[in-house]
Amino acid sequence: MATKKFRLIDAILSVITVVFVAEAAAPAAAIGNSQFFWWIFLIIAFLLPYGLVVSELGTTYDDEGGLYDWVRRAFGDRWGSRVSWYYWINFPLWMASLAILFPETIALITGFELDLLPALAIELAFIWIVVFLSFSKVSDSAWILNLSAVLKVGIALLVGGLGIWYALTFGFANDMAPETFLPSFDANGLTYLSIILFNFMGFEVITTYVGSMENPSRQIPRAIIAGGIAIAALYLFSSFGIGAAIPAEDISLDSGIMDAVGIMAGVGSALFVVVGIVFLVTLFGNMVSWSFGVNFVAEHAAKKGNMPRPFARESEKNQMPTGAAVINGVVASALVLLAPVMELAGFDGFFWIFFSMNIVFLLISYIPMFPAFLKLRRVDAAAPRVFKVPGGRGVLLVATWLPVVLLVLSIIATIVPLNGSEEEMSKIPMLIGVIAFVLIGEVVRVVSARGRTVEYRGMDASGDPLAFDVAQGYVEMPESEKIAVEEDRVIGREPRDLM
Repeated sequence: MATKKFRLIDAILSVITVVFVAEAAAPAAAIGNSQFFWWIFLIIAFLLPYGLVVSELGTTYDDEGGLYDWVRRAFGDRWGSRVSWYYWINFPLWMASLAILFPETIALITGFELDLLPALAIELAFIWIVVFLSFSKVSDSAWILNLSAVLKVGIALLVGGLGIWYALTFGFANDMAPETFLPSFDANGLTYLSIILFNFMGFEVITTYVGSMENPSRQIPRAIIAGGIAIAALYLFSSFGIGAAIPAEDISLDSGIMDAVGIMAGVGSALFVVVGIVFLVTLFGNMVSWSFGVNFVAEHAAKKGNMPRPFARESEKNQMPTGAAVINGVVASALVLLAPVMELAGFDGFFWIFFSMNIVFLLISYIPMFPAFLKLRRVDAAAPRVFKVPGGRGVLLVATWLPVVLLVLSIIATIVPLNGSEEEMSKIPMLIGVIAFVLIGEVVRVVSARGRTVEYRGMDASGDPLAFDVAQGYVEMPESEKIAVEEDRVIGREPRDLM
């Protein structure tokens, strides 16, 4: 039977499913009218160079490990291991935050508050349904991704359209004076800028689907360009709808979309219930689409000794990374079970705590990708490039370092208290959590490397891969051979004859 292949439309819809995050529109709308300036500015200053860089890397190197493999090619095992950890840990944190959001949304739809045990049961069910769905091949799950993309677009168009109707009928909930659209540099506005950057993340996930595509060298750039344009328009339109109905200071970080629909269509109305159910379905689409990319990255990293061995386990039936999927479920489950305990200790707002930590680790994982692109363009110039970022060296430097600066500033604004106010000091649990997971990642990196006799240290100035043997020092070893040896060692197979 012929293997199903991703078509271009599947790739475009997958980009929308992965990148467009409906639940993140509300925190962005909380910035106020200045969000529109920041959306446009970051589309130009971040989304455009990010999309171009990913298009070149994704079509030049058909690694299913995505940004992990790109960073490792350039800088070696040490940074590859760090990126794989940051990229992976963001996912169970995100899944835990959406699991907490799930029963809260059900309560909004039904009007009944759920007790602790039923809420926990729903949260755990959400997590493990996502885990089991991620056992299937991405091409077999294309219908889930496509359905989620269509539903997300429907929610965005509905919220934006309701916003226009509401503003024309009742007036805007926020002051629409021209000066309110100017950029805001206060602590509140800067904190939520990371949400806008997060809303752009995920284009590289499409590059992990190369094995399921008909023509990845053509489909990847087209999907990123078409998907990027559609996503930018959807974000702006849906954010407008939320801002039309709710004063910025009253926007809930976790239920903002539902609150806006409730104000405009009526809480408990048929439209309110339908939007709530569709919103819940899109949460599954978010997690399933991201799980494919995250799990493949973790699996590839484990096979090369950059993540613990259990992440390398895969299904004998379809070679999907089941080890990473199960570990996702275990970690996310532990987090949602820990939340009630921490709530008794005086902490609350776990959706935002887990969601913001997820954002921070995702943003951190992208930082090395940009200098890796610059290095690979310089030292691996002979590699065939179907698509190249246009422009000379000056353009490349701007496209590389401007996104890095924006990422660093956004991370600082998200987890570092910018003043002594109660709202800013509430970032401390997030800061502690991020530091703790960074330290755990360093331990994981060291433990994962045990038993690895050869360490890959990235490409040198001539473009040759550098390998370091603990007994012989630097040795000549082509990258493809080293990967083959490491894969055999991790999965316990006899070394292949590489000659």
